[in-house]
Amino acid sequence: MKTVPSMQVRFRYFQRMKRERRLQLWGIAAALAVLLLFSASCSNSKLEQQIEAMSNQLGILEDTQAIRNLHHAYGYYIDKCLYEDVVDLFAEDGEVHFAGGIYRGRTKGVRRLYVESFLEGFTAGKPGPAHGFLLDHLQMQDVIHVDPDRKTAKARFRAFMQAGAHETSKSPMGEADRKAKRKPTQWWEGGIYENSYVKEDGVWKIQILNYNPLWHADYANGWAHTRVGYLGTDAPVLYPQNPTGPDALMDSGWALWPETMIVPFHYKNPVTGKPLIMEKR
Repeated sequence: MKTVPSMQVRFRYFQRMKRERRLQLWGIAAALAVLLLFSASCSNSKLEQQIEAMSNQLGILEDTQAIRNLHHAYGYYIDKCLYEDVVDLFAEDGEVHFAGGIYRGRTKGVRRLYVESFLEGFTAGKPGPAHGFLLDHLQMQDVIHVDPDRKTAKARFRAFMQAGAHETSKSPMGEADRKAKRKPTQWWEGGIYENSYVKEDGVWKIQILNYNPLWHADYANGWAHTRVGYLGTDAPVLYPQNPTGPDALMDSGWALWPETMIVPFHYKNPVTGKPLIMEKR
């Protein structure tokens, strides 16, 4: 025969059950609170990551445009023989790779090329355009890649040039044409830049300007009739033996039309991710 618990025993039993139930509810509530906090933390973290990614992407777009503006400014400056301004676009340890030679240092090699060579040769040392002298450099087809750290970048540009001297030109070229009693010099030119850039104190500058002339042609005859050896491609004489020469020779040689060559690309195929297979020469 079962014994019926007394009221006191039953009361203590229900009290214990209520406490256990309360503890369970508090446990569930605490667990839910932790879960909600964790979820909120994850959401905030994901949101922060998304904001950071978008901010970085926006920064890369701004960098890309700044580099495009920098190079296009370079083109406009050399159009008008503003060579001192050209030199200012370079980093302190900037370089120019041009016509088989390397010119090192903004205030040394780079200035030697643009100011001591080009400025003297094209405008007799006078900054700015000379009467009757044409030197238009069209910059186009830019492909720019900013590195993830947003401190360095590489870019490829195509250059298309129309250049020459008017029959009344007072430029050294015009004077040379008249002295030699020949028709005014006029030529077409095409080439490829494969440049490197660096950001210094928040400002993008040219680190390496690597211009590869690919073809030249007399304006009157056109590129189909370009004489072989329009410009000599022999190794240049180095500085200081040549007062306006480069500091070092480029590793690879260069060739001009009707020879053909591919200037190495700094980027892989954007669809396949494969590097370009260079032609054999």
